[in-house]
Amino acid sequence: MAASLLAFAYPASAQDALRSEQVKSGSETYARHCAPCHGPRMADPEGAPDLRKFPRDQRERFLTSVSKGKNSMPPWGDLLKPDEIDALWAYVAAGGKN
Repeated sequence: MAASLLAFAYPASAQDALRSEQVKSGSETYARHCAPCHGPRMADPEGAPDLRKFPRDQRERFLTSVSKGKNSMPPWGDLLKPDEIDALWAYVAAGGKN
C-alpha cells in the first residue's frame, strides 16, 4: 500500500517542480517584457491593468491578449514563444510569486 501512495505522490512532486520552474521562467519574462508597463509587482499606478486582479479562470483571454495585443498593449505573439506566454500565465496565475 505504501508503494501505491508513493506512486501517486511522485507525479504531484514532478508537476509541482515543473510548475515552479514555469513560474520562475514567467517571472523572468515578465521582468523583461511586461514590467515596464504593468509595474514590477504587476500593478502600475499609471494605468496599465493590475494583473494581480486578472481572473484566474480566464487563461485563454490572457493568452489571446498577450499574443494579439489589446487596446494600447502591443501584440507579443511574434516576439515570445508559446511556452514563454504560458510561463507568463503561470506567473500571473501564481499572483506574481515565484
